Amino acid sequence: MAIRLSRIYTRTGDKGTTALVGGKRVPKDSLRIEAYGTVDELNSIVGIVRTYLPEYRAGFGEDFEWYSEALRRIQNELFDVGSELATPPDGEYEGMHKMSEGEAKLLEEEMDRMEKELEPLKSFTLPGGGVLNAFLHQARTVCRRAERRCWSLKRQQEINDQLIIYINRLSDHLFVQSRWVAKRLNQPEFLWDRGLRIGETRRAARIKANAGRKS
Repeated sequence: MAIRLSRIYTRTGDKGTTALVGGKRVPKDSLRIEAYGTVDELNSIVGIVRTYLPEYRAGFGEDFEWYSEALRRIQNELFDVGSELATPPDGEYEGMHKMSEGEAKLLEEEMDRMEKELEPLKSFTLPGGGVLNAFLHQARTVCRRAERRCWSLKRQQEINDQLIIYINRLSDHLFVQSRWVAKRLNQPEFLWDRGLRIGETRRAARIKANAGRKS
């Protein structure tokens, strides 16, 4: 589908409706608009991460270009997701791109690559520790909200299953990114204190139990 933007304001949405692909008008707070609007919000946060990234080039070493390209691709894929969500079943057209199993599979492969460098978590992580980490956690939470919006929409209208699977994998991907970035940049990860204490209590109990069995 050709894209041509000659004027941004149209005044057609002044009464609370907007047009989907195909021309159908719906309320601006409809579930479909909420879904792709949240994906757009997510894309903006990934864009912030991508904008700050060059400031940390040295910390990523040879993987800087790989990671930068992954963020660029994800932004484009999120635009694909938004475009698909903006197209109701009766507005689909020949040659329209739809999310497939391949996009989610690539996210899984990238997660596997990053997780090879990470130690197992001893508690839940809290957002922060570094600029990129904090923004990636924000992106993760917005991604989860986008997934919830898509499930709400799916209960009323048809949605491509692979699109929702992609969003689910992306939320995991953003979490792994947050940890991998902290590791690469030698920045701290904030951990949930109570989770650490619970872990220590359980470890102490196991040690005591093992000692009792040996005595």
